[in-house]
This record gives sequence, structure tokens and C-alpha cells, in this order.
Amino acid sequence: MSTGTKPPPSGGTGGTTGAGTANTAAVTRRPLRDVLTAPKRTGTAPARARRRWFWLFLLGWLAQVAVRVWLASGQSMPVAIPDEAGYLFAARVMTGGADADLSYGTVYRGGYPLLLVPAYWLADDPVTVYRCALVINALVSAAMLPLAYLLLRALRVRPRWSYVFGHVTALLPGVVFYSEFVLTDAVLPVVLLGWLLLVHAWLTAPYTKGERSSRRVPLYGVGASLLVAFAYTSHTRGAIFLVVHGALLAVAVVCRWRHWRGAALAALVAGAGTAAGTVLNHSLLPHLYPDGDNNLGGNLARRLTTPDGLGWTLSLGTGQVWYQCVATGGIAAVGLVTVGFAAARRGTPGRLRALALSILAIVAGIAFATSGALPDEYRVGNYVYGRYLACVTPILFAVGVAVLLRASRRTLLCAVAAAGTATVLATCVVRWYAGDRLARYTFTRYDFPETSFLTWDWNSFRLLQATLAGLVLLGLAVLTTLSRRWGPLMLAGLLATVALAMTVTATDRIARPLVRSTTAYTDIRGSADLEHTRSIALDWNVPWTIRLSHYYWAWWGDGSLFNARWTEPPQDVDMIVLRWPKHRPPEASWPHGAPAGWKVVDSRRSPEGDWVAWTRG
Repeated sequence: MSTGTKPPPSGGTGGTTGAGTANTAAVTRRPLRDVLTAPKRTGTAPARARRRWFWLFLLGWLAQVAVRVWLASGQSMPVAIPDEAGYLFAARVMTGGADADLSYGTVYRGGYPLLLVPAYWLADDPVTVYRCALVINALVSAAMLPLAYLLLRALRVRPRWSYVFGHVTALLPGVVFYSEFVLTDAVLPVVLLGWLLLVHAWLTAPYTKGERSSRRVPLYGVGASLLVAFAYTSHTRGAIFLVVHGALLAVAVVCRWRHWRGAALAALVAGAGTAAGTVLNHSLLPHLYPDGDNNLGGNLARRLTTPDGLGWTLSLGTGQVWYQCVATGGIAAVGLVTVGFAAARRGTPGRLRALALSILAIVAGIAFATSGALPDEYRVGNYVYGRYLACVTPILFAVGVAVLLRASRRTLLCAVAAAGTATVLATCVVRWYAGDRLARYTFTRYDFPETSFLTWDWNSFRLLQATLAGLVLLGLAVLTTLSRRWGPLMLAGLLATVALAMTVTATDRIARPLVRSTTAYTDIRGSADLEHTRSIALDWNVPWTIRLSHYYWAWWGDGSLFNARWTEPPQDVDMIVLRWPKHRPPEASWPHGAPAGWKVVDSRRSPEGDWVAWTRG
């Protein structure tokens, strides 16, 4: 794939997008370091321009926050169980609140819950705390707008279109939809893109041996290190970021792109941040996992050392890549093949090659590591899943947009053909490995916010139809570029409309029904004095989705587990929740009869499970 232009000396990614359209001639070719360190200007006109851009970004950020708060307004309790519950309980423990026994489950780290601590300072009931957490999500997630703008400018898209497509990127369902839940996915896209911009600025800043670099340059490295340390402290995916960051620091020294002192400072900050995060995470274990976790690391080790495990890992990882390609209407696929081309092309500057390889390593690392660690849950989402790679999607999407806006027609057709081919090949891999399990296994709506919209089916997964719909959207996007005058506006309108439609329908058909049903199955605020319930014990035989919801409602109570099949319910707690056997009255749920002083305060039969709540009389 030929670019038709000489690669920029700065190592900016824009060299891979080519030139040849009328729009390209008007593009201001500034590398990212000049965007981040623009020289001071004097004069009335530049001052007015700066004020105009300041208000554009402030109002745009507020608009993005408002969209997220509006979409999340119907959320009142954790429904992405157990993830949301794990992060909420971790934040609760950090503020001195009650423990919750999540033993034998996935470990939820403490970095992201640190951001939620202010929610506990502002409120003292579970629903208000939860909604404050969603506002915090919105404030952070909306920062995607200025960051996407900077990335698009680094890709040499014109300022006005960088701003417009910055909004479009910030509206991607993978960015907005997950901000409606208390999940690390609400902030990881911003963290990863912020890291990429900072590490790019650090790598490409001018450096000559014997000369003193700008004082800002070390700050870029320190900032990037802090972000990867936060990501590592927040989620296991952050380990991939940390490894890639460390490799970049080493390569920068070996290739003499940066002085060893600057790299050592960045490495020291990353190491210190990671060590502090590790201490924080270990401090949470006795409060949330007193009997151990589900050992996902053991799963990964087995999967990477056996033929069957490798087949599982590679196939499921391909399914994750497939999802990102289709969910963005092929735009992320264009971005992915462009990044791959930049990494493989002989004339690519070294710094650009290193960054391109870093992005590819993050995509592959997340896709295959998470697939290898996953247990077989007999659900369709095992084989095609979008949430884990959603943190990389905005980067690939922005690169794809830059190709559509700036590449010559020949280069664009080559990129689109390569993207379409990659998507079809990924489809074949998923179909070959998963087979009829895509129809037989459990379909969970929450796993498919984008593809359900593309196939207009929220009850089953349709692989071929989703692939076709994604490729059709890619074709429409390419057609909009044929108009030199209105092409960028039509492209932005098309992509923004699809993104908003996906998120709105996902909120209406997935998020809010989950809240209504989970509340109906578990809410006991009207039947028990939860504010004075300081301890709650739950029967292991009650489904875990119900157990975690009871921990949520009993906000002030320490949560513990016991197995009523082998152990008598504890007598030193304020509330006990037991499994409710079929065809028996609630009072018969207590094994061998309830002791004096205990009474039934609530009971429910639901599709999720049947339970009875007991308190002291």
C-alpha cells in the first residue's frame, strides 16, 4: 500500500495515510509535539482564536458529559455482575465501609475504585453513591473529546475536522455505553489514549547528545508512566500496557531516541506507581477474598501450554478482533491494517514503527491474554466479545478516519480491501471454531450492544449478518468520501448517527431492562431495616447474582458466605439469606427449622433464583 507522500520526519502516523485529494492540500502538517508544545503567540487574532477553541472544547466536553449522564439516568444499581459489585465494594472498603465476601471470584483491583471514593464522601445510601459514581465516569469518559482531537491532529487531519471527529470518536458505543456502568471500561479508553499521546510526545521530542532538552519532555515520560501504573492497578489488562511501556523505554535508550536519564526517570515512576498499586490491591484481598479467588492466571498458563488451550486462545482472541472491526462499521479494521502497514513498511521512521508495534502488541496482548484466562462459561460471549478491546477501539477508529479523510483513492481502496479481507477472515475463524455453539450457548444481551443493533436482534447472535452489516457501513463510509466538499460532513454524520443509535438502543433494550428486573428480584429496602443491618450472611446455594445484589442493598453490613447444605446458618449476624426450595413455604427454607427469635422478612421467586431473607424478631 503506497502512501504517495514522503514520511514525516517526526514519526507521526499521518505518513501512512497518503495524499492526493483536494482536502489534503489544506491540511496543516504539524507533528504531535508541536500540538502539545505550541509556541506562544502574540496579537489579537491568535488570542481570539485561542479563546474560541477554549470555549469549543469546554462546551463540547460539557455536552459529552451531559450525553453520558442522560443515558445513565435510569441506572440505580449494579447489573453488570460481578464486575460492578466488585469495584463498588472495593471503593467501599477503601472508605472504611463494610466487607463483602467475593471468594472464588475474579479479583477486582483498586485503581479504578480510587476514583469512586468521592462518591462515598458525597452520599450515604447505595443508590446515590452508585449514581455519583456514574457522574464520575461521565466526567472522565468525556475527556475522550480533547484527546481524540489531539490524536487526529497528530494524524494531520485539519483542525475543524479533528474537532468534529473528536466528538464522533467520543460517542463510540465502546466509550459511552460502558460509562453507564461502574466498570474500568469507562475510563480505560481515556487512560490508554492519554498514554499514547504522552509517550509519542516523549519519543519524538528533539534530542541531540550534549544538548539540553525541553523541560516538558521528562514530564511526558512521567505522565505516561503514571497512566500505565494506574491502568495496572485498575485491571489485569494494565499489565499489557505496562509491559509495552517498559519495552518502549528500553528501545528508546537503545536506539538513542532519548537519553538514558530520561528513560530511567520514567521507568522509576512506573515502577514506584506499580509497587504502590500492588500494595493497594493486596490490602483489599482479606476484605473481599478471604478464601481465595478463581485463579485466572492458572487458566492462562494451562491454555498457553496445551494444543487445545492454544486453539481456544487464538480463536477467541480472533473473535475479539472481529467484534471491533464489525462494531465500528469497518473503520477500526481500516485503522488496524494501517497501523500494521506502518509497522511493516520499510520506509517507516523508527519512532513511528515502535509506536505502531506497541499498538499491535496491546491489541494482540489483550485479545489473547483475556481469551486464555477466561473460563468456559457456555455463553456466546466467550467466542465473540467486544468489551476487553474497547479501550483500543478509539485509537484504531481515529486512524481509520484519518485514512478516509486524507488518503488518495488508490491508498484508500487498498486499505478498505485489506480491512474487508481481514474482517472476512476473522469471521471464518470464529465460524470454524465456535460452530453451532453460537446458536446453542447462552446469549447475553449485555455482551452485544453494537452487533445486536446491526442485526436488529437482541435475542440471538448472527455472525454472518453482523459481518455483512459492518461491511455495508464501511462501503457507505467510503462513498461519502467521493464528495470533496461535503464528504467529511457526511462521513461524520453517518458515523455519529450510527454510534448514537447503537448506544441509545443498547441503553433502552439492555441497560434499563436489566435494572428493572434486577431491582424487582432483589430490592428488600421496603421489607427490612437495612440501615441498622450491620452484618449479613448468604447461603452459597443462592445464585451469585442475587448474593451480590443483597450485598449492595445491605450497604452498611459486612457480608459473609456459608453453605447451608453442610453448615448451620450463623447466629451472630443480623440478616441471613437462604435458598428457597421449590414447592415449600418460605418458613421451611431454614434447615432443620429456624431457631427462636428469627423470622422471614422477604422472599422472592425469580428467573435468577429463589431466596428467603431472615432477620431477628
